Amino acid sequence: MAPYNLLVARLQKALGSGFRRYHAASVLCQRAKVSMSHFEPHSSIQYELLEKNINIVRKRLNRPLTLSEKIVYGHLDDPFKQEIERGKSYLRLRPDRVAMQDATAQMAMLQFISSGLPRVAVPSTIHCDHLIEAQVGGEKDLRRAKDINQEVYSFLATASAKYGVGFWKPGSGIIHQIILENYSYPGVLLIGTDSHTPNGGGLGGICIGVGGADAVDVMAGIPWELKCPKVIGVKLTGTLSGWSSPKDVILKVAGILTVKGGTGSIVEYHGPGVDSISCTGEGMATICNMGAEIGATTSVFPYNQRMKTYLNKTGRGDIAKLADEFKDHLVPDPGCHYDQVIEIDLNELKPHINGPFTPDLAHTVAEVGAVAEKEGWPLDIRVGLIGSCTNSSYEDMGRSAAVAEQALARGLKCKSQFTITPGSEQIRATIERDGYAQILRDVGGVVLANACGPCIGQWDRKDIKKGEKNTIVTSYNRNFTGRNDANPETHAFVTSPEIVTALAIAGTLKFNPETDMLTGKDGKKFKLEPPDADELPKMNFDPGQDTYQHPPKDGSALRVDVSPTSQRLQLLEPFDKWDGRDLEDLQILIKVKGKCTTDHISAAGPWLKFRGHLDNISNNLLIGAINVENGKANSVRNVVTQEFGPVPDTARHYKKNGIKWVVIGDENYGEGSSREHAALEPRHLGCRAIITKSFARIHETNLKKQGLLPLTFADPDDYNKIHPVDKLTVQGLKDFAPGKPLTCIIKHPNGNQERILLNHTFNETQIEWFQAGSALNRMKELQQ
Repeated sequence: MAPYNLLVARLQKALGSGFRRYHAASVLCQRAKVSMSHFEPHSSIQYELLEKNINIVRKRLNRPLTLSEKIVYGHLDDPFKQEIERGKSYLRLRPDRVAMQDATAQMAMLQFISSGLPRVAVPSTIHCDHLIEAQVGGEKDLRRAKDINQEVYSFLATASAKYGVGFWKPGSGIIHQIILENYSYPGVLLIGTDSHTPNGGGLGGICIGVGGADAVDVMAGIPWELKCPKVIGVKLTGTLSGWSSPKDVILKVAGILTVKGGTGSIVEYHGPGVDSISCTGEGMATICNMGAEIGATTSVFPYNQRMKTYLNKTGRGDIAKLADEFKDHLVPDPGCHYDQVIEIDLNELKPHINGPFTPDLAHTVAEVGAVAEKEGWPLDIRVGLIGSCTNSSYEDMGRSAAVAEQALARGLKCKSQFTITPGSEQIRATIERDGYAQILRDVGGVVLANACGPCIGQWDRKDIKKGEKNTIVTSYNRNFTGRNDANPETHAFVTSPEIVTALAIAGTLKFNPETDMLTGKDGKKFKLEPPDADELPKMNFDPGQDTYQHPPKDGSALRVDVSPTSQRLQLLEPFDKWDGRDLEDLQILIKVKGKCTTDHISAAGPWLKFRGHLDNISNNLLIGAINVENGKANSVRNVVTQEFGPVPDTARHYKKNGIKWVVIGDENYGEGSSREHAALEPRHLGCRAIITKSFARIHETNLKKQGLLPLTFADPDDYNKIHPVDKLTVQGLKDFAPGKPLTCIIKHPNGNQERILLNHTFNETQIEWFQAGSALNRMKELQQ
């Protein structure tokens, strides 16, 4: 980015007196016209409308409101008539803006193009952060990514220009850090096509991860539906000290709530301990970011002085002044009610490290070594990795550098490999200027590109062979099996960046920096001191290179070409409409055993290159899911040939032969990423229903959007009644209605039948999606 004043001047000149079409919630604020972002001077923050809606709802409910309720209900499409019941009613909301990362934006923009609409109705942005593979270092990896992904980047850039979307080029940084620096603000309602969109809650906004079809609704100016969330309160008291960090708050909460304990809820932090936590990546944003790992709809902190300081430091003092004026609406009401309350005393909170294979397996750093020995986990740390959207702020880098500096002063370097991922171009430029990057290189680190990299599997790892048992420690948020390097034997642990740095220096999980000593080059023993670093740079941030493309005032004449022979991009064809009949004789493609995340359903890593080509990416369908019949991944029985083969091949065989099929799943099916490909792929290959014990929120919605039936067993034990060779019939679709169970007939090969009940969470609008074949089909019907 160019220096701030020049950048603003250039944007003002380019925009002139341009006008954009927004929904009713985007009329200019009468009290003060303050732009949502420097990049969008004609879109203003609507605190007066928020205030008006909050007052209407508070009068209706006649009770104090949580902060979550204020922001969510403050964005209701109809605050007078909207039914409001936590955990039950569906809210129709008007989000302020949309954010998309490049992997999910491809399908979102393909759907938007298919809608036939001329321009987005709300401020929207695309961020190129997912397609850059970590190999040797930042500059070389970025150049290689631009070359390999040129077709996709060109598509996203031209589609952005044509439809009025801001475009952040590759190298700009990770979507969530860019949002925090430029777009999130207290009270905003933002939806993003990435599960870690809640990162923006660190700046007092309600920021929710969704699938691309949800984003299309909002970009089309259609009210967005969300099941009215419950509210979990986390009361913080005391003050962090020593090696304890804000990351430990969410690692502790994950251990308490588990990966599904936050499902259907917003986690709202409050209490006197909040003010001791910084706003940036190391602080509130990190805590909110990783709330995705407990299944929460999102997480949020109340507006305070730490947020005001961050807004001022990132050139948004005008927003801070306006937030001060409306502060009563940006904090919870006294006496408000939470559905559940967790209390954490920060004075007693110890440094945590969670894993392996799941982010809710919580340990203190002091005990993890002994646990690892008992469980047979490798103690030797092969790689330490800091950064990602969770911990890549200036403060994160400073605290890690403070640890590294102590080791360097005594002649030590990292025993483990060590990588560093800056969160944005602004962070990269600033840590280079202030010397942090060089310190981290001197201790043995490699500074990677400003992108997601190894956190999402974009890692060309060379130090081990696939299947080799090893341990890595990261400051990331997610550590499912094979997540980072596609190796199912990599034991990944998540912790704070300073603990990662200390462990990388020591090279072993048995090292506890609170108590253990290191030996310097001179043979003398020493103990690392807890790191201390500036929350924000003493000087202003260095904006680095200009990486933003503003959409033209009128892009209607622009063309967005998709080659019919492309292997990366494919225009969408509408899904078939429901034929008005029950679903009869569904074949079971796979009965899944245990955890089945969106990584299991639609793997990332090398498959990211096909995110814009539905047919090609469907070749990864459910290849990571474990088949209950044989305990193997990507091996299912083809009932036609009676041979075992890959899941996608079997699904394609069924589709070719007109056999409609179903998936049977376990608990919390579809947890993890927001990727809607995990819903698009089964629909594309002939699936009609997914029946599970329970669903993760985003995935359940994504399935509905694509015309599938996500159903749950009324009695979870009925999961055991179904066998992979059975056939299922789903009855009651002619009378499909909200809250009314459907009936499933299980037809066993011996001729016996069983009848079970299936529950669903469809409302009337979502039933219309099913009947039309998809939400996009329904949108087109309404336009006609």
